[in-house]
Amino acid sequence: MSIDHAAAPVRGAGLPASITPALLNRLASQVAAAPGAATVTTTAPYTGEPFAALPSSTAQDVEAAFGRARAAQVGWAATPISERKRIFLRFHDLVLERQEQGLDLMQAENGKTRRDAFLEIMDIAITARYYARSVERLLDPKRRKGALPLLTHTTELHHPKGVVTVISPWNYPLSMAAGDAIPALLAGNAVVQKPDTQTAVTALWALDLLEEAGLPADVWQMVIGRGSVLGDPLLANGDYVMFTGSTASGRHIAQKAGERLIGASLELGGKNPMIVLADADIDRTVEGAIAASFPSAGQLCVSIERMYVPDQIYDEFVSRFAARTKELRIGAAYDYSIDVGSLTTASQLETVATHVEDAVAKGATLLAGGTPRPDLGPLFYEPTILADVTPEMTLFDHETFGPVVSIYRYSDLDDAIQMANATPYGLNASVWTRDGARGRAVAARIHSGTVNVNEAFAAAWGSIDAPMGGMGDSGLGRRHGADGLLKYTEAQTVAHQRLQGFTPPSAINHDQWSRILTLALKTLRRTGVR
Repeated sequence: MSIDHAAAPVRGAGLPASITPALLNRLASQVAAAPGAATVTTTAPYTGEPFAALPSSTAQDVEAAFGRARAAQVGWAATPISERKRIFLRFHDLVLERQEQGLDLMQAENGKTRRDAFLEIMDIAITARYYARSVERLLDPKRRKGALPLLTHTTELHHPKGVVTVISPWNYPLSMAAGDAIPALLAGNAVVQKPDTQTAVTALWALDLLEEAGLPADVWQMVIGRGSVLGDPLLANGDYVMFTGSTASGRHIAQKAGERLIGASLELGGKNPMIVLADADIDRTVEGAIAASFPSAGQLCVSIERMYVPDQIYDEFVSRFAARTKELRIGAAYDYSIDVGSLTTASQLETVATHVEDAVAKGATLLAGGTPRPDLGPLFYEPTILADVTPEMTLFDHETFGPVVSIYRYSDLDDAIQMANATPYGLNASVWTRDGARGRAVAARIHSGTVNVNEAFAAAWGSIDAPMGGMGDSGLGRRHGADGLLKYTEAQTVAHQRLQGFTPPSAINHDQWSRILTLALKTLRRTGVR
């Protein structure tokens, strides 16, 4: 059930016609907040002007949302899987049909380019379709090998956790908001979600579409506010936590989840490497490096921040990569004419500028970019390439999360792999070569949850039938694949013992019984039975 409240929509100048005060007001009404709640006004990164006024939820609002969610989850879990599937396939269709409005909203509140926003539309359509068409197979009861052949009938069942807490970030407002809720909901859970306030309107748009597709009221609810206010009740009431964000916050959430003995899936930071092999196609690799480093102005967890290039092609590659980077079109446009958009927040701009200034002051060489662009808008920063980066520089091993990449020369591939792995993170990596088998062999040696050969990140991310997640300080748990849905369930084993159990019949003593069972085990070993 949506909560009525007084929310004053704000619509700054220069926004597309699809973003109307009526739309913003309708989406704001989806926030779980009491009538008369205080509001927070977000700004549009392109211009710095006010964008939307959203009600702020309180800790009491979170508690109430969980109460409604628990009541709604009972009926939702009892809904036939075929009906859940129908709802999410309809949602798939609505996302594609209404994509222009979704693209406008993502650009308006995040500042990314339209091409980067479209990747989110495509991602959510793929996710909805994949899980809708996989949920029956994943949740169907499965026969498992019994303890005693023929005598033990064993079945694996999966039950929904209950109410899942999802905390999603601002950088991919549709992919991270809807992408983690979809499998949780299809598994029969309810979801209470806190999207980042800056990009909450896109998350609310997804909720609005899914309810239009047929999702019952209160099964998926959104609360808006600061983590310092809402974090404790979100962690205290959920039966599972899905979080995407910083490693520091992830550690805190893991601790709280551990205290309650509930599960958590955490996608955290990264300092993702790209290794270019000597035989790489330079034209293709340069374009791949552009796609790897500067999507969403570098504000992508799986984007590349470090590149390792061999001596044999270093000079040519760096020259061409720098020249291509300088050609990129930077700016704000609600069409596909721009290559690199805006950063999203002033704090992110400050981080990027500080990292670059620190590196240059300590001896790094600027090969491209390195300058903010206030002439284009308040939060624009040029795509930047740095060489001669050394360990005392902040960006050497700290995540920048902006349009900045450091490039390093190597002479021995083993050294390059060692440098790529010299980080506590392990989220994503990229390898470039003409020899696919060799590329896959190198990929297997990189300490990273996903590795792409001749691609930046889209190949692994888009292979939604395979798990995606981080190693080390990049998190725990996996999204995508079977794990991406089954993590939101409780596995249950039902074992039905028939005819003879594990105690001897009355006519046989324990010594005889142990000999009989020993003979049976040896026979099973010879026949190859598991």
